[in-house]
Amino acid sequence: MNNDKQQLIESLVRSIPELTAGQLHWIQRVVSVFSADHRFILNGSDLFDETTLQNFGDALRVHHSFSSESFSKDKFEYVLVHVLKMSGHEAELAPKGNPGHDATVDGVQLSLKTQADKNIKENVLWISKFMELGRGNWGDDPDDLEGLRRQFLNHLGRYEKILSLRAVRKAPNWKYELVEIPIDILKLANSGQLEMKLDSKQFPKPGYCYVRNEDGQIIFSLYFDGGGERKLQIKNLSKDTCRVHAEWEFFIPQE
Repeated sequence: MNNDKQQLIESLVRSIPELTAGQLHWIQRVVSVFSADHRFILNGSDLFDETTLQNFGDALRVHHSFSSESFSKDKFEYVLVHVLKMSGHEAELAPKGNPGHDATVDGVQLSLKTQADKNIKENVLWISKFMELGRGNWGDDPDDLEGLRRQFLNHLGRYEKILSLRAVRKAPNWKYELVEIPIDILKLANSGQLEMKLDSKQFPKPGYCYVRNEDGQIIFSLYFDGGGERKLQIKNLSKDTCRVHAEWEFFIPQE
């Protein structure tokens, strides 16, 4: 046991008699969760090491000690930066509302996403709000989709990596995975097939950009949502085209 750990233990032990019964209850809850079954897997990541893997997984378990809701985007951003700093990386969050990257790690700008929809498929990614499409002409002219696609491609130039934290299995046996979406794959949208849904009752009219592989199979689609939010979604992105950095499986006992 190193000196830093020993000092931390001694400090905690000295603090225990001053805690209320309620505070001790919450501490006991976290300890019981840490003692439960878990399995953390590192897949040759260039971002995480074993220590960061453990620290991030423990943060997930602390969260689920008190919540049955999946990790939100803001929690993902905060915890990722915090555990990387614990491991000696230079990491910081971007200012709130920044239109490009969400965090910078060792000089690399990251775009961070989460996925936790109830119909999640383990081998297919969906990003329900990749970016906002508030600018540019967009009505019922199919040529308008060209401008929306340019917005998407320009947006990809604002960061260097895209990471998605996915909750692929829910309580009580949780499973999360950290997946990197290659920007080069998304840039294939430049030659994708555009289609506006002219029969839709929405205005502006929604549309798609279908991206296929050499065999003609769709590997993902851009969906230009014509609803009030005017957002762009990435649908049905095959995980085979992505890189899985890490996985966390753990059981959260009932109180």
